[in-house]
Amino acid sequence: MAFTTEKTGYEKTILSDLQGAWGVLRDSVVEAAGFDGWDRVLFHIDEAISWETVRSLDRMPPLLLIIRNLCAQGGAPKEVMENIDEANDVLKEVLQEYHK
Repeated sequence: MAFTTEKTGYEKTILSDLQGAWGVLRDSVVEAAGFDGWDRVLFHIDEAISWETVRSLDRMPPLLLIIRNLCAQGGAPKEVMENIDEANDVLKEVLQEYHK
């Protein structure tokens, strides 16, 4: 009887870039904890990277907009805002790729 083995190599896709961008954004919010609404931002980031949202990528842009607005209103550091822009850029690329 043959056993299923784990792959030894993985093909990097734009989805892995998106996962990385969300991870960097989340880490930067945790590091900058203390600005107004940072805990709500984490909630929305976790929602955006949840299985349900990943299965329906069109749900991500509105969540990213909420995150951007909360961070802007709460006075989030520049690094957090830059990471939001990066996540947005990658998300746009993903949506273009998967809507073809």
